Amino acid sequence: MATWKAQTRVAVVPDQVLALLTEPDAIARWAPIEFELMDFEGERLLAGDRVRVQGSLAGRSLEFEVAVDEADDENLVLTATGPIRLEVEYRAVAREYGSEVRASVAVSGRGLLGRVLAQATDVLLAAGALSSAVGAIARELEPALAA
Repeated sequence: MATWKAQTRVAVVPDQVLALLTEPDAIARWAPIEFELMDFEGERLLAGDRVRVQGSLAGRSLEFEVAVDEADDENLVLTATGPIRLEVEYRAVAREYGSEVRASVAVSGRGLLGRVLAQATDVLLAAGALSSAVGAIARELEPALAA
């Protein structure tokens, strides 16, 4: 299992970070892998939610079940299970200037297809997809700084 990490600083408090991180439409804008939520009508992801997502990876259409383990003012922890398993954690830690946003994604795959897709995901993350996602979160939280 490979684990990828990225972090950034933003000039907003942690609960504002987590409000963005749990908003389904916002997630689709910054997620490192494009996906679409299926059959979810809530305004925010909440701890205990189970949602299905559909996306594409390595030219294959894939479906995952996402279990939201934590969703509070400082943490979003979820597990996406499908052909591969993604253990995702976002933390917003209060700092004097606002927040430090830390992201972690652990990738694993079982079976031949799972291992191939996990390797493809690792390639995307090694190429900076998680860092780009964290940067997109920061730009969305601080639109005046991005201009």
